[in-house]
Amino acid sequence: MHIYHHINDFKRLKNAVVTIGTFDGVHLGHQKIIKKLIEEAKEIGGESVILTFFPHPRMILNPEDHQIKMINTMPEKAKLLQDFGVDHLIITPFTRDFSNQSPQDYIKDILVGQIGMKSIVIGYDHRFGKDRKGSFAELQEFSEVYDYQINEIPEEDIKDLAVSSTRIRKSLAKGDVDDANELMGHPFVLCGKVIKGDQIGRTLGYPTANLFVEENYKLIPSDGIYAVTVEIQENKNKNQELHNPYQPINSKPSNLDTQYSILNTKFYKGMAYIGHRPTINGLSQNIEVNIFDFSEDIYHQTIKMDFLHFIRHDVKFEGLAKLTEQLGKDKEATLAYFEKI
Repeated sequence: MHIYHHINDFKRLKNAVVTIGTFDGVHLGHQKIIKKLIEEAKEIGGESVILTFFPHPRMILNPEDHQIKMINTMPEKAKLLQDFGVDHLIITPFTRDFSNQSPQDYIKDILVGQIGMKSIVIGYDHRFGKDRKGSFAELQEFSEVYDYQINEIPEEDIKDLAVSSTRIRKSLAKGDVDDANELMGHPFVLCGKVIKGDQIGRTLGYPTANLFVEENYKLIPSDGIYAVTVEIQENKNKNQELHNPYQPINSKPSNLDTQYSILNTKFYKGMAYIGHRPTINGLSQNIEVNIFDFSEDIYHQTIKMDFLHFIRHDVKFEGLAKLTEQLGKDKEATLAYFEKI
């Protein structure tokens, strides 16, 4: 998949099939649109193009709302879209000027003029342009003028899934990753750089990798213990810098596959902890993972965790002995979960 970090970086195609949206969570409803997008591109001998935005439009149009949290960072979303087989992803900066375009200008200048749209796939409730006045009606009105086809995903097709990014966020806020994952059709992902901690877990017999999540807009699930799988990238060429595959390397058009060319991926089971460590009167939220059967030094590397199952909420224990006892039970519960799947 080719990634473009501005609409101006994109070279106009002769036969583009386009869809537009934020696709936060890339959930089952989004996947219906993406599947139709790819099918339509194959049918007409074209290429699939997703136009998305960063920052999220709500961050620009409602800057006073600091509670906006996204299910995916942009790199996580890009990796998911690549896995579904999309040809091109355009990540264009969302600004007030961009949002103030009339629906006709948006269609003429962006979709047709810059992308080369010959077909568009949209959900039944898609809105675009100034004050979100653009809809299926405007797309239909200008389709003959600018020579493109429209494919609308009917309301019943998406509503039958009862899926929304808002519902997924609410599930994650409660720690219900099982429900969130079911709605998305894939696990919730959390990526972060491994940083030095105070190594209390090591003294208890449960050493943890402490994660720093750079993106402050990333949604963090409710405090608690979770069964996770951990993806660690190993560098095949020790003299070459290890890139983080979940962050864009630069602002130029790029093929996401090339970011993995020097990497060897290994997967491990583990139990993750999110919380303020109340037993030792912690003040800040920590994100840690005890990786099973693993003892390598991974400081400063970026790792990826797939959240699979909620084990328990975070609670305060009477002392470290009680905490250690509970961690043993948590590990047993986590291993029991993995045995069942």
